[in-house]
Amino acid sequence: MQAIEILERLIGFPSVVGTPNGEVVAWIRHYLQRHGAVVTELPGPEGDRSNLFATIGPKETPGYILSGHMDVVPAAESGWTSDPFRLRAEADRLYGRGATDMKGFLAAVLAAVPALAAASLRRPVHLAFSYDEEAGCRGVPHMIARLPELCATPLGAIVGEPSGMRAIRAHKGKAAARLTVKGRSGHSSRPDQGLNAIHAMTDVLACATAEAERLARGPFEPVFQPPYSSLQVGTLKGGQAVNIIPDSCEAEFEARAISGVDPITLLAPLRASAEGLSRRGFQVEWRELSAYPALSLAADAPLATLLGELTGIEPLAAVSYGTEAGLFQRAGIDAIICGPGDIGRAHKPDEFILAGELLACQAMVEALGRRCTQ
Repeated sequence: MQAIEILERLIGFPSVVGTPNGEVVAWIRHYLQRHGAVVTELPGPEGDRSNLFATIGPKETPGYILSGHMDVVPAAESGWTSDPFRLRAEADRLYGRGATDMKGFLAAVLAAVPALAAASLRRPVHLAFSYDEEAGCRGVPHMIARLPELCATPLGAIVGEPSGMRAIRAHKGKAAARLTVKGRSGHSSRPDQGLNAIHAMTDVLACATAEAERLARGPFEPVFQPPYSSLQVGTLKGGQAVNIIPDSCEAEFEARAISGVDPITLLAPLRASAEGLSRRGFQVEWRELSAYPALSLAADAPLATLLGELTGIEPLAAVSYGTEAGLFQRAGIDAIICGPGDIGRAHKPDEFILAGELLACQAMVEALGRRCTQ
């Protein structure tokens, strides 16, 4: 099958983050098995979605991982001019949810599988397809934990997030959390008889503002924009009416960390501030939503050199968005980002990828396969 045909099939599966993904997993598994790949389906703890790991070549020899996620963000936003889960082609543009982020990469990799299978690979090429990346990389840690039983320690992982086929060596880490504060309702004329949850939340919001300002003073890592770790309040909900003491308030916080900084630690002062509210009679729930580490691959790392040779483009130092690459690196596997498409087209109505971008990615994967025969 050609890459465009495969992309059409993949987009037809509405594998929205946080939902069952059995259909897309089954189709990819059967496709790979038809071409002789050794495929392992790895169910996650949720019970209704799975990661998929496949090997072409000798698994006992160190090789390379091609990593991508099968889930997509929802497509309920207005502005779509066609069914988001049905591929629409107009000239060189291929429209559909996930076309760029990142079923285009999956399609290009799968289109290269026949060539990889026909080659006499001395080093294996592994495919690591994950679930729920869009919810904070929730699926891939379960797969990474199983790698020692699935293959020899890989030489590197190529994460195919949209990068215009230019390799990227670094990204920030991220952590997100939700805080729920519950107080006691009542008539606004008797504030002495209630516990105002919104008023209580302002303590934590003030802490968040102060921490954000402190982080902006450094430390710095110049390859990033901005060159420092950051923190923000992303959502805030609470209250029923102006004359009712609000008994509940909810906020979501996000931190993004430069290399060497654990993003979870950036939220610790907020959590401590929140827990202090319990001494004033409020009920407090702090829930971690997602967390993944930063990626930082040295410019002279063999994997960076390899990707520069495969693509013909000097790797880029860093990007602002996050990926699963940092999790591979934390597990002791060098990782780099390189995939087709433009991140600016992702998570928008009429998301698209160019047919030429698919072919360029397929050519890169096939070139990697030729390297693995040497």
